[in-house]
Amino acid sequence: MAKWGMVIDLDKCTGCQACTTACSMENNRLPGENWQDVLFYHEGTYPNVKMQWFPRPCMHCENPSCVDVCPTGATYKEEDGGFVLIDWNKCIGCKACMVACPYGVRFYTDEKAVVQPDLRSVFPGQDGRQWDPPYKGPQDDPTHGVGIQPSGVVSKCTFCHHKTSTAPKGVADLDEDNPVTKEHTPACVRVCPPKARYFGDLDNANSNVNKLIADKRGVRLLDHTGNKPQVYYLSGGAGAAVPSSRADEPKA
Repeated sequence: MAKWGMVIDLDKCTGCQACTTACSMENNRLPGENWQDVLFYHEGTYPNVKMQWFPRPCMHCENPSCVDVCPTGATYKEEDGGFVLIDWNKCIGCKACMVACPYGVRFYTDEKAVVQPDLRSVFPGQDGRQWDPPYKGPQDDPTHGVGIQPSGVVSKCTFCHHKTSTAPKGVADLDEDNPVTKEHTPACVRVCPPKARYFGDLDNANSNVNKLIADKRGVRLLDHTGNKPQVYYLSGGAGAAVPSSRADEPKA
C-alpha cells in the first residue's frame, strides 16, 4: 500500500497562490476556506525587513493529534494511502480537532463568513449542504470529507482523495507530465507554475519525493510535536521559507 506525501520546494515557490485557487475550485471551497493556504509574513525589524511566504496544506500526519481527540471517530487515518480524513456522517462539529491540530489547517464554516459577500446567501445550499456553488467539483463523498460539506462539520484538505486514491497501483509518483498519472495528481500540484510541488509514495524508495527529501535535506514543520507530517519542505533561503520561529531544523 502507498503512503502518499507531498514535497514543496520553497526555493521555487513564488507565492502566486495558484494552488489556493485550484484547490478551492476543485473542492468547492467557500472564499476564505483555504485548504491550500499561503501565509505571508514579515521578518526582521525596520529598516531591515523582508517579506516571506509559506504554503501550508494539511500535513496528513503519520501520528495525527486530531485523530486522538475526535470523540466520535469522525477524523481517521486511512491505512491505504495514509490520508487523514473526516467522515462528515460522524462529525458533530465540536472543533476538538481544530484545537488539537498544531498547523491550523481545519475549517468550520457555520460561523461568520471570512470573506464578504457571504456566498452562502448568494448560492444557498440545498439538502443540508453549506452552499450550492455555480460550479461543481467532485461528487459528494461524505465518508471521506469530499464534495460540498453539510452544515455543522469541520473540513480540511484531503490530498484530493477523489483523484489520488484511484491512482494505478504501484506507481512511485503522481505527476501531471506523466499521462498515466495526470488525472490522479492533486489539483495544487498540477497547477503550480514553477513546479514547486511534488507528490509521491513515501514508502517507495525509488519515488522522486524520497529522492528530493534525501538530496535536499527535506524538513517537516513542527516535527517536535511527534505528529510526523507527510509534507516535507525544501528550503535554501529563497522568498518562501520555513518560518524561523517554527522550523525544527536550520534551512538547508
